[in-house]
Amino acid sequence: MKENLLLLHGALGSDKQLRALARDLSQFYQVHTFSFSGHGGRALEPAAFNMTGFAREVVEFIREKNLTGVHVFGYSMGGYAALLAAAEAPDLIRTITTLGTKFDWSPETAAAETRMLDAEKIREKVPQFAEQLAQTHAPIEWTAVLDATQRMMLELGQHPPLTPEKLTRIMIPVQILVGELDKTAGVDGSSLFASYLPQATFEILMNTPHPLERVNPDELAGRISRFIASAA
Repeated sequence: MKENLLLLHGALGSDKQLRALARDLSQFYQVHTFSFSGHGGRALEPAAFNMTGFAREVVEFIREKNLTGVHVFGYSMGGYAALLAAAEAPDLIRTITTLGTKFDWSPETAAAETRMLDAEKIREKVPQFAEQLAQTHAPIEWTAVLDATQRMMLELGQHPPLTPEKLTRIMIPVQILVGELDKTAGVDGSSLFASYLPQATFEILMNTPHPLERVNPDELAGRISRFIASAA
């Protein structure tokens, strides 16, 4: 019987972002995906659009689907939600792999990230991205998702829930992956926060930026599979 593997998408994305990876991994695992609330056309409730809420959704999904011994891969925001879920419900998850997850949140880093989430500038300078967001989140207005993401990031900057102390209490095997060229997650910040996890491995993907579509899919699937096998 195949082991369960849950794939979690990043900010401004949806479960569609993970289809190619899910297809590659489905030959080895029973793969599960879902879109976080407010993403992929799901209703947007501002009070629940935050990392604590997203981590709760991970826990609820695992329990509702009765997934035993589940492994989790989280891209960017999805990795943060996965680790926070493991901190809150330590018995539900066997292993976690994160890719491009930003851990070093502060008021300054949050301000820098949210400056890039300007709807008018996106429409003007990268209209194809605006159209992609519109299609991803329809019928929810993509600018509403953008605004909610800004608020979430500013909240992370003020009160990051994954503190070093909380990370030290996550006792499952965790693989932290970051691209060499990832300016969002950052190699140094990823390495530092990986050092707080008792059973973490840290790897740099060479010549790799932040966007998931720019990551070598075969290499990523292989790293996930090898890590799960090593933790058996």
